[in-house]
Amino acid sequence: MRVYVPTTLTGLAAAYPGGVLEQVAAYAVTPALREWYVSDDIEELEYAALNRAAHASVRLLAADPAAPRRRVVVAVEVADSAVGAFAGDEYQDQASLGRVVLHGPVPLAKAAAVHADVADADVVADVAAAAGAVEAADKGDEDAQFTVDGAEDHELLWFATQEIPGLLA
Repeated sequence: MRVYVPTTLTGLAAAYPGGVLEQVAAYAVTPALREWYVSDDIEELEYAALNRAAHASVRLLAADPAAPRRRVVVAVEVADSAVGAFAGDEYQDQASLGRVVLHGPVPLAKAAAVHADVADADVVADVAAAAGAVEAADKGDEDAQFTVDGAEDHELLWFATQEIPGLLA
């Protein structure tokens, strides 16, 4: 099963030397995500899960003001048995759509790719603004939600796992 693990450049830098992602929250194609997205195309569904993880990366950036303002998502292949259901109700809480729980750390060797924002000033500014607005957006502030959605206008770039050192440089 492919899962998308949200992180930050700081989180990836911490995981890289030991080769293990410690995060337990991830995103995948779940039954609720399939129903919400209304598609049978697995690539479209995985793209939706990737975008859910990118949004979660914004939340991680909000919690770590020192992290570079770039969203990072690690796509990892894991056994189905390594993935559990999220405790929330995906059908009632749209914010948890596609969310899954990993049963323990994941070796970076299982990573298929890393997706990250380009280090462009406009992208970094939009992601920084989104990280600053995500809490207000959660409370229903429509202007803040517009700011958070602005980060989603930028596509994440694809990086092969052997490019991680360059991404972290």
